Amino acid sequence: MAVDLARRGEEVLLTTTDPAAHISDAVGNDALPNLEVSAIDPEEATRRYRDSVLKTKGKDLDPEVRELLEEDLRSPCTKEVAVFRAFAREISTARRQFVVMDTAPTGHTLLLLDTTGSYHREVMRTSEVEAGRITKPLMRLQDPDHTKMLLVTLPETTPILEAKQMQDDLERVHAEGPQVEPVQEEYAERTALAPWMPEEPVGPECLQALARGATEPIQVGA
Repeated sequence: MAVDLARRGEEVLLTTTDPAAHISDAVGNDALPNLEVSAIDPEEATRRYRDSVLKTKGKDLDPEVRELLEEDLRSPCTKEVAVFRAFAREISTARRQFVVMDTAPTGHTLLLLDTTGSYHREVMRTSEVEAGRITKPLMRLQDPDHTKMLLVTLPETTPILEAKQMQDDLERVHAEGPQVEPVQEEYAERTALAPWMPEEPVGPECLQALARGATEPIQVGA
């Protein structure tokens, strides 16, 4: 798919979470000039994320508090946050090129689709990077106008079952919209829908803007 798009003259980023980097081997050394190939290494992403947090949040901390931060950064969720950041950087380039992401049918893929809100809170807690720069690109994954899913499997029992589980989980993630219809048609005379937003609406001005139907981040005092 990525090669076909590149042959048609499109700018394409092909990225993978496969530590063996089989995609690079498959594309070969004679790749098309408008096809960029990259890989997301979870261990390297985690190391960079820890270093970044310690240089920003941890730079002026007392030794005891810094030690607590270092211990916190050794928690399992740190790797998830680090990989989320790496994914977000790749996804953000979709404004100027096609992005084709190769990943396993479990783990990070569903986390990206299902837990952006939790990730937003973690970024706000541990990073000086503007959270919207990371969570907003991730939310494109939930937009069918921007993102398509292709499930590729081997004709073997385990891969087929994994692909089926992935399909079932994706259907579950995207099945929330139709649940609103019976609420509107059968259970309530009046309803108000609050959209998913890349940043939490905090404070009177943001909440009033949300009530008016705003779907973009509100600049307080602007």
